[in-house]
Amino acid sequence: MYMEITKISQFEGKKIRKTIYNGEWWLSVVDIIEALTDTPNARIYWGVMKNRLEKDEKVELYTICKQLKLEAQDGKMRETDCANPEGILRVIQSKKNYLKRVEYKKLLAD
Repeated sequence: MYMEITKISQFEGKKIRKTIYNGEWWLSVVDIIEALTDTPNARIYWGVMKNRLEKDEKVELYTICKQLKLEAQDGKMRETDCANPEGILRVIQSKKNYLKRVEYKKLLAD
């Protein structure tokens, strides 16, 4: 059952769009990334991260994310990658694991 209830929350002073899907809160992945990183463009950051997750970690993102309609800055409802809280934690953990591998490779190169 799909209910279109959308709200905006705040985290670290950043807006996080969310909606209820099948009786569960789903959050905008791009908004979460913007709140947790210093990137100037969270959408590009997420695109690169998605490619790495699929290629390096063999994560099938359709099991974590769904395209749900959320209100965009222009006021229109647009499909946005969203994840439930468990999926958000999985994305964050994958990001941390990737950074650890990069740091480890740099250490070996020195």
